[in-house]
Amino acid sequence: MPQLQTHLLPPILNPPHIFSVDVEDYFQVSAFEGVVDRADWDSYPSRVERNTDVLLDLLARHGANGTFFTLGWVARRFPQLVRRISGAGHEVASHGFWHRRIPTMTRDQFREDVREAKHTLEDACGEAILGFRAPTFSILPGLEWAFDVLLEEGYRYDSSLFPIWRPGGYGYARAAMVPHVIVRDSGSLLELPMTVTHVLGLRTPAAGGGYLRQFPFGVIRRAFRNYAERGATAIFYVHPWEVDVDQPRLEVGWLTRRRHYGGLARTLPLLERLLQEFRWTSVRKRFGDLPQMAASAQRADQSASA
Repeated sequence: MPQLQTHLLPPILNPPHIFSVDVEDYFQVSAFEGVVDRADWDSYPSRVERNTDVLLDLLARHGANGTFFTLGWVARRFPQLVRRISGAGHEVASHGFWHRRIPTMTRDQFREDVREAKHTLEDACGEAILGFRAPTFSILPGLEWAFDVLLEEGYRYDSSLFPIWRPGGYGYARAAMVPHVIVRDSGSLLELPMTVTHVLGLRTPAAGGGYLRQFPFGVIRRAFRNYAERGATAIFYVHPWEVDVDQPRLEVGWLTRRRHYGGLARTLPLLERLLQEFRWTSVRKRFGDLPQMAASAQRADQSASA
């Protein structure tokens, strides 16, 4: 399989890291697809507004900004939530409309999903939506056409690659570990891969989410310190339902139950520690003019290799 054509971004001194939130409700996670039908989403008691507000309050207390990758479905049902996110100075980005993993869609279905999400989010917040994150980080080797669709639909950056090897679900093991520019025939796209570290010589997830709740905190902290020492911006993510210890419990298998519900009480205290120890911002504030930045990265990389 051909290697992605990419250009690394130049390091900077003491960079801020990206705080990101995947705005979805507890019943919309991919692990629950076998027990929750999308047609029944409206019948579940929603907790996404309450939980996202907890995160907004947390960021406000620490003077931090973030990027909120929001489901189009959430924006359509709760446009006031999207306006609160934007009004608090945070960036709104797309998490797709129906939280469908890329391998389950055709190219046309993916285009329809990301187009509908973009329009819905822009209607809600009144700002251009530039970023996308695939549900479950599901842009996998062989699905690179998704980058072309994103570019054609007006997106300027992606944060879907997890540069690890993992059987099934997600993982793009050959991806660069730091922010870089992906070059396609249709244009250039900034890629913000999920943060990893090395444990016993192997790439290990350290970007947040369930790994924050269930890995030793020192692993996560070390990863973000190492990125900063290298002059690279690291990417953190969390879901609103991860701060909700009282969310309804669904009937799922023991492994899914452990992954989804395990360590929920640890999330907020650990977030407080991360927000105290590092500087955090949004993608748009960190990288500014995305098209110009992509072009500059290409020129710098080409000059270095000449």
